[in-house]
Amino acid sequence: MRISKAIKICVAALALAAGSSAWAGVQVTFDKPDDYSDVPFSSRDREQVLAGLADHFTLLGKSLPHGQELRIEITDIDLAGREDPARRGAFDVRVMTGRADWPRMRLRYTLEQHGKVIASGNAYLSDMSYLQHINRYSNSDALRYEKRMIDEWFRNTFGVKPQGRSKPVMTLQQRKAPPG
Repeated sequence: MRISKAIKICVAALALAAGSSAWAGVQVTFDKPDDYSDVPFSSRDREQVLAGLADHFTLLGKSLPHGQELRIEITDIDLAGREDPARRGAFDVRVMTGRADWPRMRLRYTLEQHGKVIASGNAYLSDMSYLQHINRYSNSDALRYEKRMIDEWFRNTFGVKPQGRSKPVMTLQQRKAPPG
């Protein structure tokens, strides 16, 4: 899967914005997004997924104590559900079965306070029961399952309850599979 030049520029712009003097708390980068396990077929949707995830991490970083800076490098993404190639058209359709299609993400992170590393590591985020949780994100947010999973990791790793909600990603069409 090829990531367009426009997507790479957008991701670079988001990283620069996240590292700007207005809010220097979070920097998100995407390592080899062409090789990710599962991102949408359409370049427009891929761009919005990556931008939506960067935006969400940036919002969560505002909950960190003053003086802390977080760098996150996302190394793999597997979104909730599966794209159904038979239903491709104007919109890609993701089918949620609740079986082996749960959201997953791999990342590396470094948390610094006043230039000193206070925490770092590799993380594997996963939510096998993603359809069974109460989710504070709107049903119209295409990344609601991933955002909930990221919130949980953020709370468990940094001991900070996320404040607010990031802007919804509305482009992906999601549909739960019929029972059976």
